[in-house]
Amino acid sequence: HRAVLTRIGEALPITLFLNAITIVLVYAISIPLGIWSARNRYKTKDEAVTLGLFILYSLPSFWVAMLLVMFFASGEYLNWFPLTGITSDYYDQLSRPMKLLDVAWHLILPIFCLTYGSLAFLSRFSRSTFLDVMRQDYMRTALAKGLPMRQVIWKHGVRNTLIPMLTLAGTLLPALIGGSVIIEQIFGIPGMGQLGFEAVLSRDRNLIMGIATLSAFLTLVSLLVTDLLYAWADPRISYEEAH
Repeated sequence: HRAVLTRIGEALPITLFLNAITIVLVYAISIPLGIWSARNRYKTKDEAVTLGLFILYSLPSFWVAMLLVMFFASGEYLNWFPLTGITSDYYDQLSRPMKLLDVAWHLILPIFCLTYGSLAFLSRFSRSTFLDVMRQDYMRTALAKGLPMRQVIWKHGVRNTLIPMLTLAGTLLPALIGGSVIIEQIFGIPGMGQLGFEAVLSRDRNLIMGIATLSAFLTLVSLLVTDLLYAWADPRISYEEAH
């Protein structure tokens, strides 16, 4: 007997915060790692990194989450991290900096579980995309002019690598809202994933429709934002009416 928007408003900020950190970490690590791997292709260190990333990608997130809880949070082996939730019981008594540290302490394990699989996929995707860019004529011309490799990579290569990466990122905004049902259930995080799961179990049709409507709206917004970012990444793309 509560408004749908009220329940979504309670869970949405938690899921946005959790997944926004995850996406920033994934892209901040995967793009440089993919470029480094492309520059060192077919070398031993590239093959070692590739093997390690494929192993990470093959590990189910729920299995990794259960292992992390068992070894680092349950107290059976180590008790370094909280078992569930996003804040401690004494959260309201803490100062603002300590509150931030308390939330970060609770989110380390969930963020790791949400990050490692996407990191492995995006770094391989970034590697293959950058290899295609490096074969282009303008890259060879820039190197032939004597420009430093670092300048060629970051000024010419990375900008043209962003187009397929932006296309992939356009699907992430709805995923931001959907949350991760399994991870949120294991770590007791009251986000959108857990809210949607509980709505299905309790047959709360109004809440289910509210979540579906919000996801559909954000899908359209993400496609619009992606199209606008195309023009920013590539000046040749213009949405002005042709004369």
